[in-house]
Amino acid sequence: MDTLLPGKNGDVLELDELWSFVGSKAQQLWLWVALCRRTRQIVGWTLGDRSLQSAADLRASLPKGYRGRATRSDYWDAYAAAFPARTHRSCGKAEGETCHVERWFGTLRARTNRLVRRAYSFSKCAENHLDAIHLFITNYNLAVQQKTTAR
Repeated sequence: MDTLLPGKNGDVLELDELWSFVGSKAQQLWLWVALCRRTRQIVGWTLGDRSLQSAADLRASLPKGYRGRATRSDYWDAYAAAFPARTHRSCGKAEGETCHVERWFGTLRARTNRLVRRAYSFSKCAENHLDAIHLFITNYNLAVQQKTTAR
């Protein structure tokens, strides 16, 4: 079931990454996310390290209708290398260009125990970690889709 609303001209994608871990804090994983500012849906995501490859994986995860849209991120070098310069712009936190994705990370941490920094319910298996994030994003996008189409 596709939970994404279709992309439209003028859409802006906010890009950011969230730190997490599996087993111990030495085994770091980063959740890379692309959030559509208009729909507030997560249109692409990947789990990896903080490398250029993970940024490229995020770009590859974008559905066809969202590729080529304007993107905004912080100044992490991997974004500028992975996303085309003609559509990408790096911004500081004070500019507010990534405030929606930053807020979404707060929601994700509040609703998913394994992503809370100081919790006993952390992930012990990378596959379970991935599945929990995938389930949350799917349910979140579906709820946004249903709310939007009900109007």
